[in-house]
Amino acid sequence: MKQITIILISCFYMMHGFSQSPEDSTALHPDSAKTTGSSFTVGLVYANNANYYGQAAEERIPYAAVAASWRLKSGFYLTGLAYRLLNDPSGAAVSASNFGAGYNFKMDKHWTADLSYNHTFYPAYSPFLQASNPDNASLFIEYDNVLDSKITADYAFGKTQDFFVTAGTGKQISLGSIGPKALITFTPALELVAGTQHFYKSYLIEKRLRDSLLGLVLDPIFGNGSSQNQTPNSVTTATTQFNLISYTLKCPLAYNRSHYMIEAQYQLSILSNQAQSGAGKTNSFFSFSFYYQFGS
Repeated sequence: MKQITIILISCFYMMHGFSQSPEDSTALHPDSAKTTGSSFTVGLVYANNANYYGQAAEERIPYAAVAASWRLKSGFYLTGLAYRLLNDPSGAAVSASNFGAGYNFKMDKHWTADLSYNHTFYPAYSPFLQASNPDNASLFIEYDNVLDSKITADYAFGKTQDFFVTAGTGKQISLGSIGPKALITFTPALELVAGTQHFYKSYLIEKRLRDSLLGLVLDPIFGNGSSQNQTPNSVTTATTQFNLISYTLKCPLAYNRSHYMIEAQYQLSILSNQAQSGAGKTNSFFSFSFYYQFGS
């Protein structure tokens, strides 16, 4: 079980950096006290749509990703990711890449904290919702007892600036073992996200420019999705305010062995009436991941 836990720790480090992508799993608990040395983890991920705090772009963005994480016993870690959009018209091998660093530490028996920073390199006219804010600084605090409860504060900045708070709780449930070294786990979790939404106005502007380059028929710049009846001033006001954004249920099912993990995750997100990317809309996401760890 110790090696399984270490892989889950490394997975969290790798995937949290991309600002709540679909592969981020509530089963991935950072806990540096459980590790015995440095480790290097690699992963492959498929997702049917890009996910930003339960929100999705107007067009579906399925992708595949390659991830790597190097973690020291001290709690310091480095992460790297490369994304390939499966419907990228440019044909580029890499549609976005992310590099980050962080430090994870145990405060006491039940409390863990994590500080991290990452930067994502987006090409011009990227379809990702968050492309205007390539930098992200995070503070993560977890209380692990009967339930695994956590809160994350994210500061995303670049062309605009946004602040998000995510509160969640979940529990890992063992569904039994297959042989002496294999374990199947199910880790349902609920999350609540609130924040500002400056990024959405930039997304609409970039989408309009991207569509014009592709020769598509243009809608008014503030006249699509949940904003079709709003004026530019009302959109600006709504994105500036700190509002509830989404309610999310995550259901990851994982097959764990001593040095690798295979996980399938379904995510259901209900957007609030204040969400600029689709007020009241329900989004579904599915991802499939494989991780392998070298080291102890």
